[in-house]
Amino acid sequence: MAVLTDRPAAPVARRADRGPRAQVNRILGYAVLIAFGLVFLYPFVIQLGNSFKTEPDAAANPLSPVPDPLTLAGFERIFAGTNFPLWLGNSLLVTVLVTLGRVFFDSLAGYALARLRFRGRAGLFAAIIAVMAVPGVVLLIPKFLVLKQIGLYDSYAGLVVPLLADAAGVFIMKQFFESVPVSVEEAARIDGAGVFRTFWSVVLPMARPALITLTILSFQGSWNEFPHSLVSVQNPDLFTLPRGLADLVSGSLGKGTQYPLKLGAALLATIPVAVLFVIFQRYFVRGANEGADKG
Repeated sequence: MAVLTDRPAAPVARRADRGPRAQVNRILGYAVLIAFGLVFLYPFVIQLGNSFKTEPDAAANPLSPVPDPLTLAGFERIFAGTNFPLWLGNSLLVTVLVTLGRVFFDSLAGYALARLRFRGRAGLFAAIIAVMAVPGVVLLIPKFLVLKQIGLYDSYAGLVVPLLADAAGVFIMKQFFESVPVSVEEAARIDGAGVFRTFWSVVLPMARPALITLTILSFQGSWNEFPHSLVSVQNPDLFTLPRGLADLVSGSLGKGTQYPLKLGAALLATIPVAVLFVIFQRYFVRGANEGADKG
C-alpha cells in the first residue's frame, strides 16, 4: 500500500516543477507576439496620424503618429480635388461583380472536380495547381493582347470578365466539397434531384464557411487589384481605386509630398476590406482550417 500511495507523488512533483517554467514560456511567447504585432501595426498608425496632419507638419515629422495640429484638410482635398468618388464607385462595381462571379464559377468548378468523373479530370486539376504557381506579372502582356483582340480593352467588361474565376478559389471549393459526405448527395438523387439541383440546393448551403472564405479573398483580391487595371483600361473615367491612388502617388496633383492627401486616400481604400475581414473573421479561419485538414 505504501508503494501505491508513493507512486503519484513523483508525477505531481514533476508537474509542479514544470508549472512555473511553462508559465514563463507562455509569457515570453505572448511578449514576442505583441512585439511583432506592434511592428506590423506601426505603419498603419503612421498612415492614420499623417492623414490628419497639415502638409508642413507631415513633411517635417512623417514618422510621428501624433498630428499637430489635427485637421481634416487632407480628406477635404481628397473629395474636392481628386476623382476619388469616381474611383470608389468603379471599385465597388468591379469588386461586387467579380466577387459574385468568383463565388459562383469557382464553386461550380470545384464541385465538378470533386464529384464528377470525366476523362482528363486529374490533368485539369493539375493544370489549375500549375496556374497558381505562375506569377501574375508573367500574364500581363498576354492579357493585354487578348483584351485588345476581343474588343474588351478600355471597358468595364475588360475590368470584370478576366477576373470572374481564379485557380485558388477553385482549389478551396474542391477541397471543401470533398469533405462533404457522399451519402448526402445520394439521398438527394434518390429523391429525383439532378446534378445541378443537388449542388445548388443540398451541397452549396453546407459550404457556408468555404463560401465566406472565398468571398473575403475574392473581395480583397479584386478590391486591391492593380496590375490587371493597368493593362485593361486607359480611360481615367474607368480607373479603380488602386489605379487612381497610383496616379496620385506619381504626382498628378503637382509638386510637394502631399502626405495627408495620399495617406488619407490609402486609409479610406483600406477600410472596406478591414471591416469585411473583422466581421467574417471567424468564418474565414474556420473555412481555412477545414480546407487545410482535408488537404
